[in-house]
Amino acid sequence: MDPHIAPVALDKASRLINHGPTVLVSARSGGVDNVMAAAWACALDFAPPKLTVVLDKIARTRVLVEESGVFVIQVPTATQLELTRAVGTRSLAAEPDKLDRVGVELFQFAGHDLPFVAGCSAWLACRLIPEPHIQQAYDLFIGEVVVAWADTRVFRDGRWHFETAGPEWRSLHHVSGGHFYAIGEALAAQA
Repeated sequence: MDPHIAPVALDKASRLINHGPTVLVSARSGGVDNVMAAAWACALDFAPPKLTVVLDKIARTRVLVEESGVFVIQVPTATQLELTRAVGTRSLAAEPDKLDRVGVELFQFAGHDLPFVAGCSAWLACRLIPEPHIQQAYDLFIGEVVVAWADTRVFRDGRWHFETAGPEWRSLHHVSGGHFYAIGEALAAQA
């Protein structure tokens, strides 16, 4: 494992996505892996940590999440802009070799049979909390974060350090039509 990747305490896991990044959602079921981009993901609760993510009915990743009951939320970096756009606009149904074509490199953390995307700055392994009504009516999925990791070059001591990391570590924030922003400068409020 990369020496820069370290576990994140579950009571700090919500901080990995509370700044509103576009995320990569990955899942595995029946020997099939997929990764998609999602702009609508947010922290929901602290103890135990929970999050929500919108997975459209046409997404193959949604089917894998529903079948397996587990998924991963990852925070891609600015260097993964094209990868993020590609996995968000290409379909596994239309391109069974989508991940290879896009160049997605997957790895596993010991003890977790999930597909994790290499090169991200944070990873949150989640257990699906089944809510059939909201999943069907609103495409909204709830996950309990069971374990989390982050790259210490940009997240350590329970918080992001975008201001001291290189610009390649900035998180992506999708606006529309392939237009993204990278997270901006740090501002500190007066105490």
